Amino acid sequence: MVADHLAVMFAEAVARFGAEPAVRIQDGDGWRQLTYAELAERVRSLAARLIDRGLDAGDRVAIFAANRPEWTLVDLACASAGLVSVPLYATSTAEQVRYIVADSGCRMAFVDGSRELGIVERVRDEVPALEAVITFADVPDADTLDAELAAAPADTSAVDARLAAASGDDLATLVYTSGTTGEPKGVMLSHRGFTHQVDALNRFFTLGPGDVSLCFLPLSHALERAWTYMVLANGCLNTYVPDPRTVADQLVLAKPSLLVSVPRLYEKVFNTAKEKVAGSPLKQRILSWSLAVGTAYHRELVSGRHPSRLLTVKLKLADSLVLKAVRDAIGGPKNVLACGGAPLRQEIEEFFFGCGLLVLQGYGLTEASPLVTFPPPRDFRFGTVGKVMPGGELALGEDGEVLYRGPNLMLGYWNRPDETAASIVDGWLHTGDVGRLDGGYLQITDRIKDLIVTSNGKNVAPAPIEGLLASDPLFEYSLLLGDNRPYLTLLVAPSLPHLDEIGTQLQLSWARREELLAHPEVLAEIWRRLSTLTEKLPRHEQIRDLRLLPDGFTLENGLLTPTLKVKRKEVEARFAQLVDEMYAKVGKPRE
Repeated sequence: MVADHLAVMFAEAVARFGAEPAVRIQDGDGWRQLTYAELAERVRSLAARLIDRGLDAGDRVAIFAANRPEWTLVDLACASAGLVSVPLYATSTAEQVRYIVADSGCRMAFVDGSRELGIVERVRDEVPALEAVITFADVPDADTLDAELAAAPADTSAVDARLAAASGDDLATLVYTSGTTGEPKGVMLSHRGFTHQVDALNRFFTLGPGDVSLCFLPLSHALERAWTYMVLANGCLNTYVPDPRTVADQLVLAKPSLLVSVPRLYEKVFNTAKEKVAGSPLKQRILSWSLAVGTAYHRELVSGRHPSRLLTVKLKLADSLVLKAVRDAIGGPKNVLACGGAPLRQEIEEFFFGCGLLVLQGYGLTEASPLVTFPPPRDFRFGTVGKVMPGGELALGEDGEVLYRGPNLMLGYWNRPDETAASIVDGWLHTGDVGRLDGGYLQITDRIKDLIVTSNGKNVAPAPIEGLLASDPLFEYSLLLGDNRPYLTLLVAPSLPHLDEIGTQLQLSWARREELLAHPEVLAEIWRRLSTLTEKLPRHEQIRDLRLLPDGFTLENGLLTPTLKVKRKEVEARFAQLVDEMYAKVGKPRE
């Protein structure tokens, strides 16, 4: 059984894997790396320094930085000193930093460098509880992490005293929900909530030294955070990616055997493969044949049978033609390849399976630390998010709402007892997601708050339709509208390279992209594609008008969450004028 406190769990890993590499980050043409023993030494020194500074058990410490080994160092030091880490997304604005640091009452903050330090300093007067700000980088006139480690007391027995008084039920972290709507809430997650998940996953996976994971999703998000604990509990090497835009290069460079991602990465690989054969019927047939061979071969393996000699020969040919190139694009073979944060289309699951890569799609939310369901590797079912994790229970409530309870459930929302009581009723977390259960397998169909009810009384789940549109890479992001409206409309943030490609194919000329977005021939092509994708939908799910958005949805403009989900209410509010235009033509929608 895994220890029920993160600091103890890490100490046990150090005892087993002390000489193994634990964390690394690219440094020029090489890597900057620490072994488990080296990381543990720094963790203990920093924990002792934090206690020496006068921080009491339960005090909060903010971490405002991109993914890097120092992030985990501070996190584990907080756990060892009985402190509560409060992560902030690296993309956070000054107002978001002010709100979270003030709401949580952080006494200290660790920040990446001069940019993050400047943001904190701008709001410093509004967060009086904040006593010190420490930078990871060497910033002039700033207190640095290296200086803190150098100032650590030689006697670190205070750390042992803190751990002796600790419990798995202690608060480990406050993770503020980025959310697609509303003000962020501090989700209180316990040590046992995380360690229980490690214990549960270790029943299904055998990880260890030699395995490499790529840490590129924000550590501020519960998914990457929980997976990092899994990686470090098992003696694996965590490779940190500060800039997620470099993930394609990092996949090839690091060649991770373990990868947890959101759907966007898998969608890009899938769309790239499709685009490469789009102009050639012969290449399309080769791709289809290779995938069919790969699927047949790997179905045999999963069923416990030996593939025939003929099928094995065919696989070698399919591998050389197509399949190996796809595996190489994602960094080679994988011991674990997982997906979470948002639904992944079944055709993409099947595509990767045919290439010899089993994508295990799970389901969770911050309030469950975050794991609720996942598919055991030998018992997966595409189109679902697997079965409830060991030790947990799953049920469907009113209107098909997914309910969950288990040892990884949050302790509640920080300083929000009423909202906690509304979210957890009789021990069951009301997830806000709509789902179906079939033989224990869960399928998520939509968010309750996202369900559209038209003025004609028709219920429409937007996620499946938006997922359908995403099968065409032109529709990079789309948002379906129509709640309390007479018909459905669409806002589209198109893929700009694909938009330019359409303009070139149509032999158009344009000085500014806005001209292209408004060109009748471009709009006609977009409507043609939309009509083809949605032609089989019932009449009340047909889209009657749309608008193209030139600037797209990004983290920087605040229209995406850190896990690349569209902030629905924010988008609708920002483009309210365009939305109103579409509905000003009541009775005159595009047919």
